[in-house]
Amino acid sequence: MSKSDLHISVIIATYNMPQWLEKVLWGYQNQSFENFEIIIADDGSGDETKNVIDKFKEISKVPIIHLWHEDKGYRRQTILNQAIQEASKEYILFTDGDCIPRSDFLEIHAQLAEKGHFLSGGYCKLPMSLSESISSENIQLQQCFNVEWLKQNGLKGTSQYRKLSASLRWGKFLDLITPARATFNNCNTSAWKEDLLEVNGYDERMQYGGSDREIGERLENLGIKGQQIRHRAICIHLDHSRGYKTKESLEKNLSIRNNTRVKSITKTQFGIIKLDN
Repeated sequence: MSKSDLHISVIIATYNMPQWLEKVLWGYQNQSFENFEIIIADDGSGDETKNVIDKFKEISKVPIIHLWHEDKGYRRQTILNQAIQEASKEYILFTDGDCIPRSDFLEIHAQLAEKGHFLSGGYCKLPMSLSESISSENIQLQQCFNVEWLKQNGLKGTSQYRKLSASLRWGKFLDLITPARATFNNCNTSAWKEDLLEVNGYDERMQYGGSDREIGERLENLGIKGQQIRHRAICIHLDHSRGYKTKESLEKNLSIRNNTRVKSITKTQFGIIKLDN
């Protein structure tokens, strides 16, 4: 399938970060690739988030669907599974409501999409002061992806500079030699919808910490290989706290992931379709 024939459903997970989500949606209004829809998987946000989404529905060049369920604690995997089912396109990109995409972000995913693979990206993390100061104009002019502009506004860290400044050819080389595994990362990962349905989506028992890695491990058990694109598909991550991160959730998730690996599980019983034991 050529890039021009591919259509993408972009699933953006969010929870009560309307200021960040607004910046992210500006990023998707500035994509060079146009064959996509946006599905916002909302884990129970309030009216401020809805107001932001409604504003963009009015001005967006592409369809925006807002999926919401009641806030009953951390149920991100449940709303993501609903979004997978809602997706009308054959290819799905997962990202977060705190990750602003560069203008070629979707184009890179479309160019590299390949049967039998999922694509594994990452992000360039920004400090809080810089996260807050980025404006819609900075996004539309792509200044927030320019290394010199970011340096002038407080960004430090050579690994971030390397990702942001790499040409596509150099980025491909860096992806080949990076020691980082090609894991399934919710902030920047894409896969074929049919493969996601085959593994029955996300495991809804899981809380924060590794649920995305676990679905990626089931895809790998199915024979779907991860391809590293962290130096080519660029998004910047806006800073925030993680009050939902707990020791108990991390330990539970590690146990589920270990069981997935040891037993070579491909299909969760606690996913899109609830399966009998």
